[in-house]
Amino acid sequence: MNALRPNAPPTTAAAPQDATPAPVLTWDEGGEPRSARWRSENGAAPPRRVAVADDRTRAADAYKLACEGTALLWRGDFHNARQLLAALARRIDRRPRKPAPADDPARAFHLHRAAQSQRARILGMLLVPLDAAYGVPLHRAPDVRAACIQAYGPAPAESGAAGGTHSVVSLRELLGLVGAYEWHRKGVEIPALGGERIHPDYGVFSPQRGEYVDLVGRAPLPADPLPLAFDIGTGSGVLAAVLARRGVRRVVGTDQDPRALACARRNAERLGVADRFEAVAADLFPTGRAPLVVCNPPWLPAKPTSAVEYAVYDPNSRMLRGFLAGLPAHLTPGGEGWLILSDLAEHLGLRTRADLLALFEAAGLTVLDRLDIAPRHPKARDTSDPLHAARAAEVTSLWRLGAAED
Repeated sequence: MNALRPNAPPTTAAAPQDATPAPVLTWDEGGEPRSARWRSENGAAPPRRVAVADDRTRAADAYKLACEGTALLWRGDFHNARQLLAALARRIDRRPRKPAPADDPARAFHLHRAAQSQRARILGMLLVPLDAAYGVPLHRAPDVRAACIQAYGPAPAESGAAGGTHSVVSLRELLGLVGAYEWHRKGVEIPALGGERIHPDYGVFSPQRGEYVDLVGRAPLPADPLPLAFDIGTGSGVLAAVLARRGVRRVVGTDQDPRALACARRNAERLGVADRFEAVAADLFPTGRAPLVVCNPPWLPAKPTSAVEYAVYDPNSRMLRGFLAGLPAHLTPGGEGWLILSDLAEHLGLRTRADLLALFEAAGLTVLDRLDIAPRHPKARDTSDPLHAARAAEVTSLWRLGAAED
């Protein structure tokens, strides 16, 4: 993971501040009670037990404490903290895992998810301090201010000057913030946009898997010119931008996440399509009808464990079901709904093709066509991945759907 540039100016657009009271972490240090704001983008509660750790802390002792539920607040060298985190990860990965039956992919998936959750919990026990200006008051710490501003918003005005421990965050989350900021700064190249880049903000799904974007770039539009399209769950705005570049005169992108809406607007401005794009806060559909309604819902019907996982996991297929059920009422006569969906859930035994087709039928939809594309991501070729068999067989499809009564 690349560190931030030294003394990078914190000019990133700010995330919205949360008006709810901030959770507080408490601990004893040097015989005195201490407290600081607890930061967790995943909504995890502050650890109940905290021990102070530094460069003298052994990995074996840290691992034992973390497994028992005691967090370690780091007061030593920052690079040594990263090395300790890596040592903890190696110990976790060496533990024997309960094997899943080869003929039960759903069981393999759930065991994999449970192992991921346990791994994240243990690694999340190594904590680092942040001062009032989002500096890390540790030796050899990088400048993470810009990454924190993007994720947390501006430093609170009442916090005063930098220095000391104003808040505490897990080192794993902080490194994730830095990585997300680098994705935002560099952008993700999108072939369907002629190689131009989308810049995802922190907490907004990054379109690294470009094959689904390629499908939207080559599917035949239901009319030319097309006056209007809806992009349901717009996220970074990548699909809306592709549609606008293809000549759609107006694209309305919806999302429930204020971060996503702001991110989509900024990407539309960078790509020169802001005059044809409107971002609307909505649960699924905006008001009205359109001749094209596009949706790329989360592909797996499972419970997310972090904010960014809501782009991957859709509990009980809520978004998929809502999109299909509401689609006919939001299509103009002869219009099309484009559902972009991987069949990974089918290979994992989480949903069958018959289940999906039954949802189409129940919504009064008919399949006009289907475009398929194979995945290009490295996990499809990683034989060490517990889910390799399912990933290797995965196909992403763009389903062209129409209202049955048309």
